[in-house]
Amino acid sequence: MALATLTTKGQVTIPKKIRESLKLHTGDKIEITLTAKREAIIRPISKKVDDTFCMLHKPNRKPVSLEDIDNAIKNRMKSKFT
Repeated sequence: MALATLTTKGQVTIPKKIRESLKLHTGDKIEITLTAKREAIIRPISKKVDDTFCMLHKPNRKPVSLEDIDNAIKNRMKSKFT
């Protein structure tokens, strides 16, 4: 269990252990849902494709074929699960 303190402005710092577990970083969005038992559930919000558009683009990088991508994925899955 991790404890946090509410400030006079209504702000809470999420403890580091929880942030690491949820893979949260500065600027990430979270969703807080209230249950019937007056409990709060915190969920990280996934980024949308539009938010990540062109993040992988690197000038002068050689294009990779779909076949090469498929083979790389197959090899990774084989090594991970066999």
